Amino acid sequence: MKTRSTLALLLTLMLILSGCSVATKSNTASSTTEPTSSEAPAADTTAATEPVEIEVLGQSSNESDLNIVRDQLTKNGFTVKLNIQPDYASFKAQEDAGNYDVSMSGWTTVTGNPDYAVRSLFKTGGDYSIQSDPELDALIDKAATQTPEEYVQTYKDLEQRLVFDEARIAPLYISLKSQAINKEILKPDSVRLSKSRALAWEDIDFNDSAKRATDPLILAQPASNLTSLDPIKGNDGSINQLNTNMYVRLVNLTDDDKITSDASLSRNFSIADGNQDYYFILRDDINFAKIENKKAVDTGERVGGDDVVFALDRAKNKDSVPDHRTYSLHEHIKTVEVFTDLNALGSIQQAGGNGTVKEALERDLEAPISELVADKKQANNKQGKYQVVKLTTTEPFPQVLNYLAHQSAGIVSKKQVESINTYDVAKFDVNKDIPYGDQSTVTEGDKYNNTLYASGPYILSSKNDYEGIFLKNPGYQKGTDNEAHINQVNVRFIADADSTLSALRSGEIYVYYGVPETKYEVVEGDSKLQLKSIPSNGVSYLLFNTKSRDVASSVDLRKAVLYSINQDEILAFYKNNKLKAVSTVSPLVDTGNELKADPAKVKEFLTQYQTSK
Repeated sequence: MKTRSTLALLLTLMLILSGCSVATKSNTASSTTEPTSSEAPAADTTAATEPVEIEVLGQSSNESDLNIVRDQLTKNGFTVKLNIQPDYASFKAQEDAGNYDVSMSGWTTVTGNPDYAVRSLFKTGGDYSIQSDPELDALIDKAATQTPEEYVQTYKDLEQRLVFDEARIAPLYISLKSQAINKEILKPDSVRLSKSRALAWEDIDFNDSAKRATDPLILAQPASNLTSLDPIKGNDGSINQLNTNMYVRLVNLTDDDKITSDASLSRNFSIADGNQDYYFILRDDINFAKIENKKAVDTGERVGGDDVVFALDRAKNKDSVPDHRTYSLHEHIKTVEVFTDLNALGSIQQAGGNGTVKEALERDLEAPISELVADKKQANNKQGKYQVVKLTTTEPFPQVLNYLAHQSAGIVSKKQVESINTYDVAKFDVNKDIPYGDQSTVTEGDKYNNTLYASGPYILSSKNDYEGIFLKNPGYQKGTDNEAHINQVNVRFIADADSTLSALRSGEIYVYYGVPETKYEVVEGDSKLQLKSIPSNGVSYLLFNTKSRDVASSVDLRKAVLYSINQDEILAFYKNNKLKAVSTVSPLVDTGNELKADPAKVKEFLTQYQTSK
């Protein structure tokens, strides 16, 4: 380990001295209120009367980052203990136990909006938050009500508080998002690479279209243990891509994070004047799929307004299911209803003064609206009979649309979920109650009893430790451009990057989604592969312990760690296949803030920390 890190550091220094270019979020970004120089002299570690010990927690998959951070902290007067865990479960157990000063953390904003980048992480009571700061809470809530033009300054203030004033995190970098494709088997242009949205399977196609019915599309992901196939009960890498392809949503994100109705349950949507009421006109050509004898069949049950109301009501209700993990994403939803007043629809003005909501919903429909129906069975779009869903937020909140594009807003069957979830939520017994979406129901063996109803283009038939088998929903937008091309998708569970890349190169899988930057050269050197990469919404950072250890109470100690981080060195190690970051908002909002390593500040803050002990 020492040899590897020493070589990495030497390589880094050589690259810096040779004048290598550094990719940044903005070449014109202004400095923070505490401007510093990235070319400051090396730290004089004699300032500290004795070395300060810092324990850094991470996973073996982040060993390179951990070694760089260790070397940077050591250079600035710390004694570093690395606590490296082999997998996420072990890492989380150590983190929950408080066995760290800083933990190697990361966050990807899969909804494409900055509120998602901060609410769950840094707001008091957030799903993943260990912070409790009224000033941060107020800034998060303020930005949520603002338009993109208005919220830049608010997020700049939030970063100032989070990073520079309180040093609750120490940013490392923004990653690129990439995928490698076997272009001899798949049409490369059919494999989308979206900034936020998970990989859309229905668009993918073989070079030889005759294989659609006979050959599976073979993908891979690291995690075989699936948090939940109920979309509101998980928000992690084990299920985000899977649930995104199993459940349709009211809206989607384009590849560059714009809100769209394309390939969603709505044909159009409109925001009413005041930014509190949102209207969606629904398609009538999506049915739920289920599994019978390991085959996907059309249930004949249409996905309709009652399912939307049910799905979003439970999404926003923390107590609708045990272990609800996504409710904070939907807490701004006040009410959801099937809207049937056609006369009123024609008199409601759109936000921005661009005509009425009815005019917006009728845009490019094959038949204008002649009737709004409450019963989904009565909808007939060709005859002008539609269902419209109205969603009202607790306050003006334009970013609600991004949350409705998230997998946790996937539409489930009201009838099916209610028939499965008959337990008392308050008395839920994990040893005997089996909720909708429990992975045990789709795992091969004695407990297999697949009760899934999928509203999206695919449904999970079965899984084991090796792979999951997904089958095309025969009732999903049949005959349209959104109908899935390939009948079966196999998702192989391959834990590490080297094995995944080997599987791609040998033809065992056809797409490697999320290729590490350190593997780019290998992919580019293989003539049968094609690499695609774009800047992502994924940010890596150090998270400080807030409950124990000295870093919880000493802002001086936290700032000493913060200003030890040299992002230029990190970017050089990755051959500039990373970008600079300040916070999890950095990929989405150019605040003008920037973190620069400053050994003089490290010395100052360490001295203040030691003299105050």
